Amino acid sequence: MTTRAISQPLLSVALLATLAVGLTSVPATGEMRAAAPVDGASGIGDPYWPLDGNGGIDVATYKISNRYVLDTKQLSGRTAIELTATQDLASFSLDFLLKVSTVTVDGEKARFAKTDGGHELRITPDRPLAAGSRHTVVVSYDDRPARHSYAGERNWLASKHEVITMNEPHMAPWWFPANDHPLDKAVVDVKVRVPNGREVVSNGKLRDREVGRTSTQWHWRADEPMVPYLAFFAAGDFAIEKGTHRGLPWLVAVSERLDERDQAASMRLMKKTPTVVAGLEKDLGDYPFSVVGGITTGLNPGFALENQTRPTYPAVGASATSLVVHELAHQWFGDDIAVERWSDIWLNEGFATFMEWRWTETRGGRSGAAILRNYYDNVDATSAFWQVVVGDPGAAKVFDGAVYGRGAMTLQALRNRVGDDVFWQVVRTWIREQRGGNGSTAEFEEMAARVSGQDLGAFFDAWLRTPAKPAATADNGLG
Repeated sequence: MTTRAISQPLLSVALLATLAVGLTSVPATGEMRAAAPVDGASGIGDPYWPLDGNGGIDVATYKISNRYVLDTKQLSGRTAIELTATQDLASFSLDFLLKVSTVTVDGEKARFAKTDGGHELRITPDRPLAAGSRHTVVVSYDDRPARHSYAGERNWLASKHEVITMNEPHMAPWWFPANDHPLDKAVVDVKVRVPNGREVVSNGKLRDREVGRTSTQWHWRADEPMVPYLAFFAAGDFAIEKGTHRGLPWLVAVSERLDERDQAASMRLMKKTPTVVAGLEKDLGDYPFSVVGGITTGLNPGFALENQTRPTYPAVGASATSLVVHELAHQWFGDDIAVERWSDIWLNEGFATFMEWRWTETRGGRSGAAILRNYYDNVDATSAFWQVVVGDPGAAKVFDGAVYGRGAMTLQALRNRVGDDVFWQVVRTWIREQRGGNGSTAEFEEMAARVSGQDLGAFFDAWLRTPAKPAATADNGLG
């Protein structure tokens, strides 16, 4: 995520948790007594947002089929969720804010209730779900998403002419029921029906478009699993262009609600996308997904977001290439490799910001080392910038400027400390070892020490865990 002026899949984690809590004592007879089914936890265990995600389930696929009425901002539809129970479950939850009419589990009606301030959809099937068993859960709903809030966020961004579902760390519960945490990636299949003459853009590839008498259903699907907040759709009037660059399909869109000048500038910026990807690949290796693109909204979100395969942007003009670099770098850092917990957010934002610096450096601008030094020399030690604990900033500061700036400084300082060749070996090893999964700060530190052959404990303590300006020493990458 970019604010502007304007590891492993969940199943392994959940199964380990199941093994840890599912052991029962052996009775005097020596026989093992089966544990009773439990109510799955209302959260996955992230201390920043305790209700995010859910215990006892691992989602494989979301098949979303929605209808959206732009004039009234009404959303209705049904989502089929293919999941595996990772515990013996009497009930389980999904994160969802909208009004629900029916829920079925494997085709049979299930009881349901809203709990925890309306954020949790607690589902009780007629029969318990056995650990390891697979199920299809279908939730039907009809509501106005703009009515709802969660964790102080009111995330529905819409006018009577356009809507776009972009936000972080939460967005999915406003438009589809989800296991809403980065630990549970799933394939997302999106169908949205809108009035004829309007376009819908989403993640991945356009699979089909069915035109009816008064409305059109657009069907998008991404090949690779994604974190729920990275799924999106936009509906409205969009100019769309597409092509192929070095074998990689791309598709970009720009809102026609913008004036002609902003439309033209935004399209020029969006069409830089495939070239930027090719530039990033020189440092990071192959782009991790099967399609790329971007979309500029006519609304005013005030930020850009790294929605998987197709980042979303405000209208910022044709020259904001660094913003495109940032969001496309996130396709590696944040999308392909998601955080394990939200406290690890610097691994997303620090890397994306650092790759902006690298882009400048490789195109004749200041070097990363010079940018680091400029930050360091010009931000006073008393500044709040140094008081954020970058490796664990807290929920209130998860997108603080220090997470971006000092996160990038940490990476450049590491580059200074271990040398350029070793640093890029560290980066590529991180991408290779964590591909398609989740990464934590502890895992990154261990890998960096292993690849470099250096003891980096004090270095990371100074940059990530100390709420103070690091000393200007060679050990801190500043000598």
